[in-house]
Amino acid sequence: MFSNEHKLFIKKEKKKKKIIIFSQIIIVILLIVIWQFLSDKKIINTFLFSSPLSIVNTIYNFDKVELFNHIMITTYETLISFLIASFFGLLIASILWSNDMIAKVIDPFLNIFNSLPKVALGPLIIIWFGTGIDSIIVMALLISLLLSIINIYNSFILTEKNYIILLKSLGANKYQIFFKIILPFNKKNIFNAFKINISMSLIGVIMGELLVSKRGLGYLIMYGSQVFNINLIITSVFILGVLSYIIFFIINKIEKYFFK
Repeated sequence: MFSNEHKLFIKKEKKKKKIIIFSQIIIVILLIVIWQFLSDKKIINTFLFSSPLSIVNTIYNFDKVELFNHIMITTYETLISFLIASFFGLLIASILWSNDMIAKVIDPFLNIFNSLPKVALGPLIIIWFGTGIDSIIVMALLISLLLSIINIYNSFILTEKNYIILLKSLGANKYQIFFKIILPFNKKNIFNAFKINISMSLIGVIMGELLVSKRGLGYLIMYGSQVFNINLIITSVFILGVLSYIIFFIINKIEKYFFK
């Protein structure tokens, strides 16, 4: 049984969470209302900045099946990129942690490749991998995988040294240290890296779709810019924001379940 003080604390935390969510909703609603008000009063140019009602009309008038397909394609490419980057990011970071010599050899190359502007590699990616989904996933991986390796590896090497020394004094090997100390102590950091991964994967997918795709939300943005359809561009960006939030929300739920 929980004490009265603990029950009171839980009640305050739940109330605080509700206030935060309510405040976030109010901010979003206020921004939408102000945006529409400025559009209605011609304070801003709706041809350049669109309006909430224009976005709703664009979604309503768009072919529902076609729009759904564009969203699903971008979602599929993002999830594939995210899963590959997360798996190999964790795997390579673990290898680097387990072998200091390999880590010292690879480290400068990781930082150099991570600092390269990935868009500049776009033409090479198209030549090497074609103009299909492969190029888009490779572009997303170039952005998310290296960052994932660096973040997870840095978390591993910054683990509290006293615990490692204690296990070594008890005769533990690297395998035991990794699974008893390194992974458990860095669960939060690994999930944080995954959260960054999903954002970077989505950015990479959109960049790839802008370059080569004829499907997906990135393609709609590029097409909208070509025909100067601002409503289509902003609508696509809005849907991207909603999609990003949904994926991030799911990862948060998985994280809470995992830690629970």
